[in-house]
Amino acid sequence: MNDLSLGLAIAMLSVFWVELVRDFYHALSHVWQPLYRLHVWHHKVFRRDLSVVSDTIYRQAHWYNDVPEALVMLLLSFIPWTIAYSNNLSYSWLGSAGAIYTGTFLLGAIARGLGIPGVDELTDLTHRQGEFKTVPASWLVNRPYHWRHHFDNQNAYYSGTLTVVDKLMGTALSLRGKKIAVTGASGTLGKALIKELHLAGAKVTALTSSERETVLDIAGETTPIKTIFWQIDRETELLTILEKIDILILNHGINVGGERTEKAIMKSYQINAFSQLSLMELFFKTVRTNEDIAKKEVWLNTSEAEANPAFSPLYELSKRTLGDLITLRRLDAPCVVRKLILGPFKSNLNPIGIMSADWVAKQIVNLAKRDVRNIIVTINPLTFLTFPLKEFSNSLYFKLFSKNTKI
Repeated sequence: MNDLSLGLAIAMLSVFWVELVRDFYHALSHVWQPLYRLHVWHHKVFRRDLSVVSDTIYRQAHWYNDVPEALVMLLLSFIPWTIAYSNNLSYSWLGSAGAIYTGTFLLGAIARGLGIPGVDELTDLTHRQGEFKTVPASWLVNRPYHWRHHFDNQNAYYSGTLTVVDKLMGTALSLRGKKIAVTGASGTLGKALIKELHLAGAKVTALTSSERETVLDIAGETTPIKTIFWQIDRETELLTILEKIDILILNHGINVGGERTEKAIMKSYQINAFSQLSLMELFFKTVRTNEDIAKKEVWLNTSEAEANPAFSPLYELSKRTLGDLITLRRLDAPCVVRKLILGPFKSNLNPIGIMSADWVAKQIVNLAKRDVRNIIVTINPLTFLTFPLKEFSNSLYFKLFSKNTKI
């Protein structure tokens, strides 16, 4: 690495450092009472549409929260600068980039506190009113992402610009209080997912073709789960249910093994691909408001078969079709769409599976809380290479050679 490259790396690290300081300061403000008494002013300011309750409270919130936060960032910004200088690194003065970067936050907070006209429109972007044009972002904090901190769960979504801290802490998606519906609820993974989601504080609804009510058994205590019975080809009957759901997890499927009859082909594609696609499109129709855009999600179990051989041709082909269609549709999806790319776990569909469904379900929930959009849980290391390459190339191809023409 040449001297200039080293200097630029120091500058970038110093900026990244103060962002980490800001986010951890924010998280601490929610658990340490002396800081919370200052930070709570920030949460008094906005209504659910991000309109300001009072101009006076808005200005006070910056003096009590934003200015102290920026001062702490400024104080700690000298650490990377000092380290670079004390080690006689070339271009060590670029370590001051974090301090300069923080200065813009401090000056903006002071200007907002003084009530200077128009400054808020330039410097307070995540609190602007208006229609959400995009879903919550994965790596950079946008308005829908930050809205969730105010009105979904104040003990999550702490990040200010980069979402790294939330991903590390598992606070990039809060499941507490979320209304979640799971298809394939009577299956091995469905039951395991319902249990993990329940333990995470979610309000779970089981969607199943089985006639048996779903009941959890946790530490010897039974907990009944709201169960809705439905059948393939009757997806539209679930619309009133989906209106009230925050997260729809599409997990039902079938494995016809080595069959290749016409009936097996139709059944595999109908259950593994087109039924899930129909339910997803139905759920998309329920996404109408800013709150829906910020909170609603679809998770789809496309399986590792989307990228690798499954030694069950029709299962592989139908799952690959589903995966490709989801890649295409989420280019224009009105809410977050996650894929679950799962390796062989022991179930009725795969009695020789290696992983346990309980362990797989735990990993799914753990990675979802870190806002992973393509959740890979497998023992096959090749999948971590083949799937991202496939997803990137397919997504790029669909983006270049297809378009969404809304009438």
